[in-house]
Amino acid sequence: MGSGTSPKGSPGGGDATPGNEKKGKAKPEGPLLEDVQTCCGCRFPLLVALFQLLLGIAVAGVAFLMVAISPSLLARETPHWAGIIMCVVSLLGFILFCITRVPDERASVQFIIKLLYFFLCTMGLVISVLVIAFQCYHYALTTSYSCKEMKEDCMCTLDPEDPIARTFAYRGVTDCSAIISTLPMYYLLQMLLNLAQAIVCLLGAFLIWKHRYQVFFAGLQMGSPSAQNWQKV
Repeated sequence: MGSGTSPKGSPGGGDATPGNEKKGKAKPEGPLLEDVQTCCGCRFPLLVALFQLLLGIAVAGVAFLMVAISPSLLARETPHWAGIIMCVVSLLGFILFCITRVPDERASVQFIIKLLYFFLCTMGLVISVLVIAFQCYHYALTTSYSCKEMKEDCMCTLDPEDPIARTFAYRGVTDCSAIISTLPMYYLLQMLLNLAQAIVCLLGAFLIWKHRYQVFFAGLQMGSPSAQNWQKV
């Protein structure tokens, strides 16, 4: 009759029911899955796509200026196609920036865009290296020219004293100074622009590769499936 214990079996008379224990238990803090999906670091860097767009426009613009000097220039001498490809790559970069990150298993469209962007960045890198090689060759060639005007054309040769030397004809050029001085400047500018373009393409491909293979979200599921805690490693 004079017992001092509580009916629940706890010394202080406190309620130790499982429901209260679950309510009083503090949830471990950590980045939620929803926060991980919408964080700024999970979106594609805007500056890379912006640089790609600007470089693509610059390469294509300089190439069209080169075509204006003489319409007889070859396609490898006026690499407007390299700038157009870079503009397409930058548009995919802007699309990646606008897409909110979701787990890869549920984002087939995002995976396809990332794969296409990686492929185009790799192709843009190879194309930029080829353009640099062509521009270096033509730059060395034009700086060794000896030119003279013939009617509305400019006839250039590497050795004017050699009667069987190869002759390069530039149609629609009445002033050969455009071939000797202006055209090599454009070649040099194309080399610099395509070098920067190759570096940006390499950076974009590396970021996609790093995001796919070097960033992992691991952890234990705590509580209900709607509230999961993850640890970034």
